[in-house]
Amino acid sequence: MSQYPEAHFIKSANALTQFVQDSGAEVAVAGRSNAGKSSAINIIVNRRQFARTSKTPGRTQLVNFFALQDAKRLVDLPGYGFAKVSDKKKHHWGDLIADYFEVRQSLRGLFLIVDIRRQITAYDLQMLDFAEQVSLPTHVLLTKTDKLKRGQAAKALLEVERDLGDIATAQHFSALTRLGEDDARAKLDEFLSLEREK
Repeated sequence: MSQYPEAHFIKSANALTQFVQDSGAEVAVAGRSNAGKSSAINIIVNRRQFARTSKTPGRTQLVNFFALQDAKRLVDLPGYGFAKVSDKKKHHWGDLIADYFEVRQSLRGLFLIVDIRRQITAYDLQMLDFAEQVSLPTHVLLTKTDKLKRGQAAKALLEVERDLGDIATAQHFSALTRLGEDDARAKLDEFLSLEREK
């Protein structure tokens, strides 16, 4: 059973003017295309096909708003870096995401989805920079941990934590084995309960 039984899709936005009302609290989810972003969302919310998964990278091309409970939302941002789309479209996504971080007063935290086998990429660093500019707490989910042996996974997490310093926290995660789902859900609830710094 889902921990968020009232969770549902609200709307997709392709422009600032289409965003949902900026009230309550929301947590954004961002990540490189093919890092397992939609699968991670589905496991955390514990709802199959809540966020649509696809074998084709870059299917999330809009800012998708989902209600969780009591004016609390999850926001699925466009996947970046791997999608086969035009440069014009990529620039539009970049501007849209930058605007989102800059204007949303209800934004309380960021989940950054990173494939543990690829570590932090230049695109991920850009997202971390967006978050840092608005003093947004960030948590990194190192997805597909099941693809590595235990020792390799532990080493990869240590390397990411060293690279992040105090910019963000990080954890192992696997949508396949559900490793780390409780920790990720706890972090989501923690972010949603935060008060926005003035």
